[in-house]
Amino acid sequence: MSTGGAGGWKQRREGGGWFALWLIRGIGRYGGRSLARLFLYPITGYFLLRRTAERHDSRASLARILGRPATLGDVARHIHTFAATILDRVFLLGGEIERFRVTVHGVAALHAQLDRGQGALLFGSHLGSFEVLRVIARQRPDYRIRVVLDKAHNAAMTQLLDALSPEIAAGVIDASQDGPTLMLAIKQAADEGALIALLVDRTQPGAPTQAARFFGAPAQFPVAPWLIAAVLKLPVSLAFGLYRGGDRYDLVFETFEDRGLDLPRAQRAARLAALIQRYADRLEHYARLAPYNWFNFYDFWNSNEQPQPAAEVAADAAVGIDAGRRRDGLGGAAGG
Repeated sequence: MSTGGAGGWKQRREGGGWFALWLIRGIGRYGGRSLARLFLYPITGYFLLRRTAERHDSRASLARILGRPATLGDVARHIHTFAATILDRVFLLGGEIERFRVTVHGVAALHAQLDRGQGALLFGSHLGSFEVLRVIARQRPDYRIRVVLDKAHNAAMTQLLDALSPEIAAGVIDASQDGPTLMLAIKQAADEGALIALLVDRTQPGAPTQAARFFGAPAQFPVAPWLIAAVLKLPVSLAFGLYRGGDRYDLVFETFEDRGLDLPRAQRAARLAALIQRYADRLEHYARLAPYNWFNFYDFWNSNEQPQPAAEVAADAAVGIDAGRRRDGLGGAAGG
């Protein structure tokens, strides 16, 4: 298995894959959540004993986040937390939100954005549970949430969605589409007033990246989500669904850019770098609050691929933005 590299997570074999997801779904649906949670212990033991790479990378990332050497007990807690959130997906996606005690923070500003009748981007990460954001759909059933998901890489998750919530599955925007097609799909969803949710912490092989300081060392973050936001001039909010143990979650929303991003050509590289560093700082803040919620089980900081220099990232940004303006008829929306 690959350890590190931009997009190195894509070479990782899924732990249990399709069978594990459907087994835990069956136990959860027919035996109940309490019974299913008993199986989290053998699952944790399996990963500790058999999945050496994930165990190693869990220990390394926890050492950075905790600021001390991580113990085997820390790694076990990390894996158990991850397994617990995977189990809870079955119930959250199945609409059984009443099973959980979710404390919501900062949602009023997100409501205000969507009440303008304009779509908005919601940027999440592999910190905690992104599925818990379904809580706001329960609070505001008039909202339409569209999730951007790579269907090819997440085949098991796609099948689970089809089985548990055909309505959510039908609204998924496939992230494996080419860039212009993906941007058009997001634009259409925004024009319909949707909340478009996507994860923005993992890089894709061959895609432009930008380095940001993260827990004391440089890490590569994807550029594409920020370019999409700039082309479409959409407001951006951040979402963090932190698992607190048992049936408790904290769902935190933060307004990142209330009126859309502006990337003038002359300052594009510097502006991108500043935006991504600002995002990395917020991600680090919440990861410190919930260190065992960090679910990137690969070397997030090490890149075996040569990252693009800032000048090349800026050039890619200019091409992407200008092409998007021409194709989508956005005129001067991206600035400069």
